[in-house]
Amino acid sequence: MQREDHPPESAAHTAAQFATTHWSVVLAAGDSASPTSREALEELCRTYWYPLYACIRRDGYRPADAEDLTQEFFARLLARDDLGRVDPGKGKFRSFLLACLRHFLSDQRDRARALKRGGGVRFVTFDVQGAEERYQLEAPEALDPQTAFDREWGMTLLAQALSRLKQEYTATGKDRLYERLKAYASAEMDAAACAQAAAELALTEIVTKGALQRLRQRYRELVRMEIARTVSSPSQMDEEIRYLIGIIGG
Repeated sequence: MQREDHPPESAAHTAAQFATTHWSVVLAAGDSASPTSREALEELCRTYWYPLYACIRRDGYRPADAEDLTQEFFARLLARDDLGRVDPGKGKFRSFLLACLRHFLSDQRDRARALKRGGGVRFVTFDVQGAEERYQLEAPEALDPQTAFDREWGMTLLAQALSRLKQEYTATGKDRLYERLKAYASAEMDAAACAQAAAELALTEIVTKGALQRLRQRYRELVRMEIARTVSSPSQMDEEIRYLIGIIGG
């Protein structure tokens, strides 16, 4: 019988690979002299474009306008060197980014510009239809723009952590184990579900429970790593985790 009583062999390597200094991605994105600045900015865009899009949509903009505004927001953020002036000691990057967005949208309203937004610059390839479908499914009508932003931010971070987890398991040939247990990374597995998973994986229930425990533990570690990249202290990280889990659950 196949045994799955060890975590992915690459877990320690992956931990070192993704355990970046607080705000390191943000600071690199704002350093025009850094050879990694463009890559860092693109990573920021890929990670956070949807929370920004959802916030703008909740603010009353149409889908096409929300797409253009999100693109232009990133373009202006870099052009004005705002990221280069970020002080990580002042708090969470989530708060900084939302404050910048609110200022940007206020400026857009004041100018009442009729010109095509975005200036032809596209930092992120948008799946606008997919984004709008996701927005309609995930964003309750009662949410204000800031709460919608925070909620989608949290969901994005959890998705990032789950993606990292999948990479680790796939790299060690445990993709089947991951696919069968991923639904329980943050949810309880009852006895019946455990027995069914064990049978499908050709494992004992004890081994299956152990494998799930390690998967859940690693997922929690990766969530903390993702959040650590955008806060300036361990105390902020714990606070951020509690807040985001609370707002997603709410």
